[in-house]
Amino acid sequence: MKTTLALTALATVLAAPAIAQAEPMSATDLVKLGRMGAPSVSPDGDHALVSVSFANDDLSGRRTVYYKKSLHGEGAMESWDALNALSPSGARWGGDGAIWYAAHGEVHRWVEGEERQQVSDLGGKDFDDFLVSNDGSTVVLLAHRDNACEDFLCANVETEEQVGNALEYDELFVRHWSTWLTEGEKAQLFGFDVVDGKMVGSGAKIGGALTGNTPSKPFGGSEEVTLSADGSMVYFAQREGGPAEPTSTNLDLYAAPSDGSAAPINLTQANGAHDNLPTLSPDGRTLAYIAMERANYESDRFHVRLLDLATGTSRALTDDWDASVGSIAWTPDGQSLIVGVGEVMEHPLYRIDVATGARQRLTREGNAGNAVPLDDGRILFTMNNLARPSELFVYAPEGGTVSQVSNVNGAALAQFDAVEWEKFSFEGADGDTVWGFSLKPSMAEGELPVAFVVHGGPQGSFGNSWSTRWNPRAISNGKYAVVSIDFHGSTGYGQDFTDSINKDWGGKPLEDLQKGLAFALERDEQLAGNRICALGASYGGYMMNWIEGNWSDRFDCLINHNGLFDMRGFYYSTEELWFPRWDMGGSYAEASETYERWNPVNYVDEWQTPMMVVLGLQDFRVPYAQGLGAFTALQERGVPSKLLVFPEENHWVLNGENSIRWHQEVHDWMDRWTAPGVGQAQ
Repeated sequence: MKTTLALTALATVLAAPAIAQAEPMSATDLVKLGRMGAPSVSPDGDHALVSVSFANDDLSGRRTVYYKKSLHGEGAMESWDALNALSPSGARWGGDGAIWYAAHGEVHRWVEGEERQQVSDLGGKDFDDFLVSNDGSTVVLLAHRDNACEDFLCANVETEEQVGNALEYDELFVRHWSTWLTEGEKAQLFGFDVVDGKMVGSGAKIGGALTGNTPSKPFGGSEEVTLSADGSMVYFAQREGGPAEPTSTNLDLYAAPSDGSAAPINLTQANGAHDNLPTLSPDGRTLAYIAMERANYESDRFHVRLLDLATGTSRALTDDWDASVGSIAWTPDGQSLIVGVGEVMEHPLYRIDVATGARQRLTREGNAGNAVPLDDGRILFTMNNLARPSELFVYAPEGGTVSQVSNVNGAALAQFDAVEWEKFSFEGADGDTVWGFSLKPSMAEGELPVAFVVHGGPQGSFGNSWSTRWNPRAISNGKYAVVSIDFHGSTGYGQDFTDSINKDWGGKPLEDLQKGLAFALERDEQLAGNRICALGASYGGYMMNWIEGNWSDRFDCLINHNGLFDMRGFYYSTEELWFPRWDMGGSYAEASETYERWNPVNYVDEWQTPMMVVLGLQDFRVPYAQGLGAFTALQERGVPSKLLVFPEENHWVLNGENSIRWHQEVHDWMDRWTAPGVGQAQ
């Protein structure tokens, strides 16, 4: 098979124009740049409301600023000072034309030029988020409560006085992601009627006798809940609670009255796999949602289904499309869906005709999301790429044009040196086409050391998108070329490619990384093949441990962030057991041969490459003992090594100051070992 070089050079499109005395974008710059949320559109379609968070002066926390933008082309997006003065959280337009938001533990409603109205009187009872029906008659609160609570106020449950602060459990989960769980407490929904501008009653419990979490843990949000236009019905996703929860990916969709007067009805009971993103059509007759087919596989393909709420009939809309759908929005006429998918390192939006399933790609390069279809056929959405964070864009059906309509970070980005990136393809394991990318400072002269970044998941992709954590532009720091490979198991190349890593963690992926790095070095003479540091987190950290024992003479240094070191120890200490059970073919007892075949701890006698190990003490996905084990193996063998511990971080480094420290340590380690004449690959 002849390999075809496929290049997409985006430097002229994505990079800021060069200015005098420009500097590379630093980790501090990464923390300071604005981070845009999902837009909300006024009912008349005239304006968009969007939040942007900025770092506090001490960089440890962030503050939110709301902006208002006309959708008729006139004027720049401006800070909405009158709204910001109300200290709102979660502000969005309601169907009644008012802004609804949370502040000081209560729900508020505000119309510009008028006094704000406190809608709720919750007496200090906390909640996580809220939804408002289109007619403003119903509010649903998302809150954590003891599952025995009869309503939001939970007066029927007495708090027992405990001796000491010990935690007690008699079934899994005991902890999830970064939190020790409170036994019996669940994320739940509570409905309130709004009468004369006030939420009345004690908040009806909507979940009935269900025992799971809505939204799902740990990352689910209000996108997993939707209300009928009149607020009478709530549609939501939930994974079953109880002993099966750590081993099951089966989320079902439920329908229940918002006043709690009837038990929820399971709408997707026939499917034993994951169903989610319930999205109601404009006429309220059809529920669009995404569904997997294979139970207990978290990386199966999501396809779109349409449920007729009157007949209970569900039909597949995208079964013929080998792409996994991650977002859904109805067009106002109810004739189309706007969905987001991953495709070859991009994340475009598509329009799907509801009647025929015909598809039209709307965006090309970049990571598009948060789509809001407008009445006039346009689509408002956010988009980012490897060179810049999200801004607002509008797709116009006339000519299929895409226009940027905000520029929150434009002035800051203009101060930085430009970067360029190219994606390429090559022949990888089993003769399959595999894709990768390189990013480097566009004005750099001479050879560049290489930061070889391995993504986590493993079913994932760095791709052409902005990250506030593993950000290739920040890692480049004006002096490194960043190279990344979407090895077998990555997403965006069809489900068979994603599935191909199952039971083969150290096989085809390692071969792809080896061939991809060689190909990148051959095609670009500016990349210094004898000055390379490899780095990755989670599965990427696993791969650093695997490389230590199975490709130990190639790199000058390695950086392992929260990576798996001992597969047996990992299985018995992680929380979401469905993940290793699928990827390895069963529990450790059932598939120990596979776990041990790909177990880095079995190859520590070959370890020789200098490695920095990074871990977060609040990481329960890959518990910190995995990092300590790797560091112990390095130290025992006299391999140059360093341990960097973040006591308050989880699987990710989220605190602004800690992010800056992380980047400093990463660059110091790479600088040390990739200096000319220093590393083992010289």
